[in-house]
Amino acid sequence: MQIRLANTRGFCAGVDRAIEIVRKVLEQKGSPVYVKHEVVHNKTVVNELKSLGAIFVEEIEEVPTGETVIYSAHGVSKVVQKDSKEKHLEIYDATCPLVSKVHAEVIKYSKLGYECILIGHQNHPEVEGTMGQFDDSFGGSIHLVESVEDVSELEIANPMNLAYVTQTTLSIDDTQAIMDSLKTRFPEIHGPKTNDICYATQNRQDSVKQLALECDLVLVIGSVNSSNSNRLREIAERGGVDSYLIDSMEDLDHKWLAGRSVIGITSGASAPEHLVRELVALLQDKYNCSLYGEEERVDEGISFRLPKGLRGR
Repeated sequence: MQIRLANTRGFCAGVDRAIEIVRKVLEQKGSPVYVKHEVVHNKTVVNELKSLGAIFVEEIEEVPTGETVIYSAHGVSKVVQKDSKEKHLEIYDATCPLVSKVHAEVIKYSKLGYECILIGHQNHPEVEGTMGQFDDSFGGSIHLVESVEDVSELEIANPMNLAYVTQTTLSIDDTQAIMDSLKTRFPEIHGPKTNDICYATQNRQDSVKQLALECDLVLVIGSVNSSNSNRLREIAERGGVDSYLIDSMEDLDHKWLAGRSVIGITSGASAPEHLVRELVALLQDKYNCSLYGEEERVDEGISFRLPKGLRGR
């Protein structure tokens, strides 16, 4: 068997920044440091940060008054921000800047009194945070759509004052179909000047599409609650090959490998590279697989600054 690696895989700039924020705050403050929701959706990363002293909570009420809290890369609602201030918490915001861009769009539309449509997955923390930016006191409202079918059921008071935004970690193909449906039904709808699908999501999806053309099995390393990792598995499968999502090499079902000749491996934007290397080493050791080239991860040329107070001198 041969192994092929997606050359665009693993940590994106937003994830790198979020993890570094948690590490830096722990270095400066010591334990305990509280994190609102998993800072990124990856079991290995979360367990590593727990071992350093991070305490992950789902509700701000779980954080004792006056303690330090870090918002996850997915962002939080205005209600969470308000509750944090009322508890006199020291706040560090690890929200991905690309998610913050979508937040700014929602805030703008709410102040204009528009109705706003968010294309996304219900109950995902990024969606909850984004919808929680909307202020309906200006007369508008926000709606969530997950499918083309949802678009047909929308009840919009004034289609002339209507806009849409998208969750950053969706499949561009699925999102495009919904956007096209919105524009067909509401020709005057406003949208972002550039697509809200983040660069990392798009690059990893493009890479896995190519991988699916070259392999007869694709393994995606990522956690089950990682939206972008799930999309990679779906895209590979849509490309006509069997594809499985695994947290690490320990989740590999060796029955999947029977009769395979080329195994493709990629990883979601919140999965550390060492998990890829451990899986490759296992396959090489157990099955004497050859690695096609030494495909290093592509440098995407994007980085995000840390918050003030955490930057190096």
